[in-house]
Amino acid sequence: METIIGANAISLSAVEKTFTSGKSTVQAVRGINLQIEQGQIVALLGPNGAGKTTTIDMMLGLISPSSGSIRVLGNSPHQAISSGNVSAVLQTGGLLRDLTVRETIKVIAAMQECTERIDSVMERTSLNKIAKRKVGKCSGGEQQRIKFALALLPDPDVLILDEPTAGMDVMARREFWQTMQSEATAGRTIIFATHYLEEAQNFAQRTVLMSQGQIVADGATEELRHLISGRVVSASFTTESQADQARNFDDSVFITGRQGLRYTFQCANSDQFTLALLQHFGARDIEISSPSLEDAFIQLTKVAS
Repeated sequence: METIIGANAISLSAVEKTFTSGKSTVQAVRGINLQIEQGQIVALLGPNGAGKTTTIDMMLGLISPSSGSIRVLGNSPHQAISSGNVSAVLQTGGLLRDLTVRETIKVIAAMQECTERIDSVMERTSLNKIAKRKVGKCSGGEQQRIKFALALLPDPDVLILDEPTAGMDVMARREFWQTMQSEATAGRTIIFATHYLEEAQNFAQRTVLMSQGQIVADGATEELRHLISGRVVSASFTTESQADQARNFDDSVFITGRQGLRYTFQCANSDQFTLALLQHFGARDIEISSPSLEDAFIQLTKVAS
């Protein structure tokens, strides 16, 4: 792996993709501009149909854009893939079920002329414990780890992952992302699409929100939480009428959740609202928090729709 300081790993300029089937036309990606620097961990988030997978497929050269340009490490996607500088872990694509885990790694390593990396890659992906197991006997999460190991064999500069932890349990996902963070620290660029919002919030340095084929927000993951106004205030009340009175504090206050007599509000001025809850509405056990990435995700994609 050879990192070029200050260079972009991925560059998309005015990229569009239209699919035509019979008389129907679907514009899956609508004029995306996106630059990703080397060494970043970037999450692509968006509802179904947002254009995430189409964008990833174009980055990998699996499909071509209808218009616009894509450069990967300064080259076309096909050139970057052919040189071994880019690897991917996709949801689709099968493994040979009758081979053991280690045999699978050895076969692909021999094809890519990197057999000296087998032991290192298996250790980094925690596959040594199941090295002698047939692939067909591996769980979905274990098979994802095998695909991840195969992606690391050529020592790529860029890793592109589509729902990489699908089928993994909580502990396996945590171990996977610890490995991912180590890979990024070493200078590797990691781009992943996920429907686990907490993965983006916990592991991505940068999050790109997509909706209807467009980028609706792009920035440091923590900063995206502050793109929506207000804070979240939770409080318990003695009666429902107290909560109703609190809701009418001003026009910026509205109820977003309720469990019994515990209510969750969103408000523009949490300090003034909290003071009123204590002094006038008999509230107790008050908690104040910033909006989550999920809150930002829902609001920003609604705005774009």
